[in-house]
Amino acid sequence: MPTPRPCGHVSSDNTGRVSIVSGCAGGIGRAICEALVQSNATVVALDVDPRMAADLPAGVHFVRCDVARDPDCRAAVAWTVKRFGALDILVNNAAIQPLASYQPVHELPPEVWERLVAVNFSGYTNLARHALAQMKRQQSGVVVNLASGQAHRTAREVPAYGPIKAGNLMQARQWGVEYARDGIRVVSVSPGAIDTPMVRASLARQGGGAALANRHPLGRIGRPEEIAQAVLWLCSEGASFVTATDLEVDGGLGAFGAFADPYPMPTAAPRRRTGR
Repeated sequence: MPTPRPCGHVSSDNTGRVSIVSGCAGGIGRAICEALVQSNATVVALDVDPRMAADLPAGVHFVRCDVARDPDCRAAVAWTVKRFGALDILVNNAAIQPLASYQPVHELPPEVWERLVAVNFSGYTNLARHALAQMKRQQSGVVVNLASGQAHRTAREVPAYGPIKAGNLMQARQWGVEYARDGIRVVSVSPGAIDTPMVRASLARQGGGAALANRHPLGRIGRPEEIAQAVLWLCSEGASFVTATDLEVDGGLGAFGAFADPYPMPTAAPRRRTGR
């Protein structure tokens, strides 16, 4: 057994910076809130369910907000700026992927499509519209859109979530170009499968947890805190020359071709290669 080697560590200091994170109820959003608080940032967490306020990390300020409603987003940004005097970081994370959306487009109920667009696409624009106006006045700021591995590649029976996530990626690119000379950077992050309530709710539709993990070259699904650390770096001065682009944090999923031999399941013997 090889002797473990030391790992590198990166620390973030966001003292004095004010941030907004949407979709704070659980999973990636909660992990981002925790990471920002631990880095001394002021964190305003948004969610449509006010019951989430009772379960947030200490030091996080909760504001009820349905991101699909522009007035809610305008009020959340205004409250943050009035209370803390600025806005330095916006993390667009609030998203839904209901089980009813897992079907071919000709069977997709219109109301499911419309709600996905309202939350996952328009919601990002609604918050960014007001956050970017404040950042432009400051001549500084960072916006991070949570996209998805599904923004880059697709599968059967996902006609809504993936195309909308591709839109989130392009939102970040367009806004990054639009506001590049205003001291504002805009980026997106595309996670692979991450251990969140939303992913666990659809595990059966994705072949089960072991099969889903095995599709990733690293052999596991990701942890929310791994996405949070990527977001912290992108928001930092260490990423000062990074804008209008996407970072895939996906355990190698995006690099693995559909034509490639699958990795053997951990409990199965490796598949024998045959000649052609």
